[in-house]
Amino acid sequence: MAASDSGPAKRPAKPASRKAEPAGSSRTAKPRKRPVKEQQRAEKMEQILDAAEYLFSRHGLHGVTLKDVARQVGAHHTLVNYYFTDKKTLFDAVFARRAVVTSSLRMEALEAYEAACGGRPTIEGALRAFLDTDLDLYIQGGENWKNYGALGAQVANTPEWGAELMDQHFDPVVLRLIELLKKALPGCAEEDIFWGYHFVTGSLMLTLARTGRIDKLSGGLCSSNDFVAVKDRMARFMAAGFLEICRSRPAED
Repeated sequence: MAASDSGPAKRPAKPASRKAEPAGSSRTAKPRKRPVKEQQRAEKMEQILDAAEYLFSRHGLHGVTLKDVARQVGAHHTLVNYYFTDKKTLFDAVFARRAVVTSSLRMEALEAYEAACGGRPTIEGALRAFLDTDLDLYIQGGENWKNYGALGAQVANTPEWGAELMDQHFDPVVLRLIELLKKALPGCAEEDIFWGYHFVTGSLMLTLARTGRIDKLSGGLCSSNDFVAVKDRMARFMAAGFLEICRSRPAED
């Protein structure tokens, strides 16, 4: 048998050892996934809040039970009781969920507007920062946001318990608007600026209620769902009102 000319067999090379990677490298820093149970709980909570928001916006606090909410979600009422001990707790959570969004966005818009105008605001400019920012949420946010708007209109017109919620969630941004209006109207009586805001918020709440009354009165020419049309007109209309009452009742020296 012929001798092999390949020489002695070589040992297989050892695999190259991997160097330790520094902490925080792209390989080791994997995004932390939300635990399945935590995610399911958050999703169920959102379903309950959406269902309650829809029902409360149509029937009010006293016209809805926790069983109604459970039925809307398609779950047993004990599940709703697990997350919310009573109906008022659920109602407050529904109201607060979007209140913080609209309040913070409007505060940011007012701050940005004051910076952009160099501290010399106009009435319409301040009102647009306040009103248009809010109306955009109902224009772009779909039916859930419109349900919240209708709920907010109910709360604003229920002094027994609604006034406290409005004070808690919206006083800071309203008072920030008042500050800008005072700068825009230095010769206006302070009481008239507050009355002007009273008329602004009344108009906004009626708009958010979407009663359908303007649809009937106008014979279909206008629609209470047309938030774009409201946005185009409301700030200009209210700015003219501020000017008129301040012109006729100047501040006393």
